[in-house]
Amino acid sequence: MNQFIDTSLIICSGILIISGLIGTIKDKLPGTPFSYLGLILLHFSSATEFSVHFLIKSAVLVIAVQGLDYLIPNWGKRRFGGSTNGVWGSLFGMVVGFYFGNWGIIVGAILGAFIGEYFAGKESNNAIHYAIGSFIFFILGTISQLIVAGIFLRIYIDEIAYLFYK
Repeated sequence: MNQFIDTSLIICSGILIISGLIGTIKDKLPGTPFSYLGLILLHFSSATEFSVHFLIKSAVLVIAVQGLDYLIPNWGKRRFGGSTNGVWGSLFGMVVGFYFGNWGIIVGAILGAFIGEYFAGKESNNAIHYAIGSFIFFILGTISQLIVAGIFLRIYIDEIAYLFYK
């Protein structure tokens, strides 16, 4: 029975960590919190035991990255003079761009930001400038989450690999 619980915790942990990695890109899933929850589940299995210090530092990192993911696009919006419509347009354009591959994500985000800024009443020349600024700062927020979720995935893989090489 104990072996079954450990295996279940390890599998659920992996699912949460991968979901967290996907959630850094997809807007519907909370990325880094899912990855952190996966580490917590891994901690409760017999595969590994993280220190309390590590778990607290990781929680602070997740909270900081979530905060930055909110603040970076807003700061960039103010820095470049963009509007909230540009940020939302960039997000919507990126989600629509998922259906067209990697280039669709980039082009969709920039085009979405441009349309959002244009509908906010900006002239075409200014809307392009604001759109690129909104896109860049949106990507910076996403990349910071992606890095943390990637680190958590690496920790998971290292701990699981250790089980096979015991």
